Amino acid sequence: MIERCRDAFPVRMMCCLLSVSPSGYYAWVCRAPSAQAAANDALLDEITNLHDDSDGVWGAPTIADELNMKGIKCSINRVARLMKSHGMQGIPQKRQWKKKDSTQRPSDVMNHLERDFSATEPHQKWVTDITYVRTGEGFLYLCVVKDLFNSVIVGWSMSAVQNRELVNQSVLAALWQRPKGFQTILHSDRGCQFTSHEYQQFLKGHQLTCSMSAVGSCADNASAESFFGQMKRERVNRRQYQTLLEARADIFDYIERFYNPRKLRKLEHEKITQSYSINLSVKSG
Repeated sequence: MIERCRDAFPVRMMCCLLSVSPSGYYAWVCRAPSAQAAANDALLDEITNLHDDSDGVWGAPTIADELNMKGIKCSINRVARLMKSHGMQGIPQKRQWKKKDSTQRPSDVMNHLERDFSATEPHQKWVTDITYVRTGEGFLYLCVVKDLFNSVIVGWSMSAVQNRELVNQSVLAALWQRPKGFQTILHSDRGCQFTSHEYQQFLKGHQLTCSMSAVGSCADNASAESFFGQMKRERVNRRQYQTLLEARADIFDYIERFYNPRKLRKLEHEKITQSYSINLSVKSG
């Protein structure tokens, strides 16, 4: 308080009123920051840079992950404390599930995932879904194909019309990245684009096993829904797109520059950490 008010009142008078020795106050002013304070200042600089790079959408858990991937060891609680003390916060995810009526699933199609969204290798399990983005020229529809092994968006397409071509183009984009010889499960909801005969024949012709959600259960395709929720929270809901072209460019930037690179970095970090743990176990054994 004396430091804050020293321009308004004499220092010795304030020290006398607050029972503080003037020499003690001046010693405190000249004291160098502690090692912990210096470490917090350096960490805060890293946190601020990551928060700014994410356009203010990352919270403490994501920033803590990014710091650990960069080799800066810190806990989520420490990051959260520093962010709160400096007025920084991310954009939290709204958890809200809505059930809706669904079309009839083809008789020969089963739910092969059964809400198991884990995969042991790339291109083993994919999920796909469609969402829309509001613009000044109408809705822009986005269809994505997500690989459950690393959560990377391996295929996507956008169109002003929601039809089978939108879905087929996104699946084709994913197939271009899949090596030959893979048998992949592709899971979706029961939208009319996915239940159509043409779509079913398209999957069979490309060695894709069709899997579909149960009636009125959006949680069966929760992984695809979670990507749309994250994209809208981190980017779309913070923009006002005047044209379809503007929305296309920004969504392309989000998927290819922001989302996919981070997922790949995280996977690489997990591989290095796992390899390091195995080496330690072998040496200790």
